[in-house]
Amino acid sequence: MAEAEIGVIGGSGFYELLEEARELRVETPYGPPSDVVTVGEVAGRQVAFLPRHGRQHVLPPHAINYRANIYALKSLGVTRVVGPCAVGSLQPKIRPGDLVICDQYVDRTSGRKDTFYDGPVVTHVSMADPFCPTLRKVAVHTARQMDWPVHDGGTVVVIQGPRFSTRSESRWFRSQGWEVINMTQYPECALARELELCYVNISLITDYDVGVEGDTQARPVTAQEVLLRFRENTARLRELVLRLVTAVPATRDCPCATALAHARVG
Repeated sequence: MAEAEIGVIGGSGFYELLEEARELRVETPYGPPSDVVTVGEVAGRQVAFLPRHGRQHVLPPHAINYRANIYALKSLGVTRVVGPCAVGSLQPKIRPGDLVICDQYVDRTSGRKDTFYDGPVVTHVSMADPFCPTLRKVAVHTARQMDWPVHDGGTVVVIQGPRFSTRSESRWFRSQGWEVINMTQYPECALARELELCYVNISLITDYDVGVEGDTQARPVTAQEVLLRFRENTARLRELVLRLVTAVPATRDCPCATALAHARVG
């Protein structure tokens, strides 16, 4: 029997979302997920919560077992995944405190285990539109209901980490027109699609990466700054996720649910 319908992969501040929560230790063929999965109820819907970096934030972005995390949620019956995360802005118009509901990503990581399909069945899943269009609409609408400045669409460039960008790298990313920068959205999003899960990214802007172009007084981002900004918005993010969960349609009519229909060779 399925344990949950909706999964949330995020920071430790989201535990308060769940009513009558219970902890499950899930085993996967890909090793252990980041931590135990907490399952509980939100407005009558079963939700599974998994801390992306572990409860004590001990896993850096490049060391997260993304395959185990996504597989664990799938094995519990999850069909929709909500992925709130901290990101840096690459564009002056996107300010700290804003939200971006991304519709594209650019992968600049290396060496991460980023597919479930190593053979013998060759599988090529389309990632033209990597984020669930249905969940994106719900997320944007929910943020607007809360009067939260939200940008409908944007490209997140995902870097390997754990270091932040050089000024030249950040300038290049900005020149491409990409909106935000992050270290965890890939392969989390792609792996969800490979298992036919809907996935939505909720990006909270915590900083301006290396600073605003032309502003000589702007300081490059620090880990402390990211953590502080995210903590300042944790309660508000919890409320947004709570509302989003209750607004998710009961049925799936998006392409995510049939991602494997034309993906396999042979």
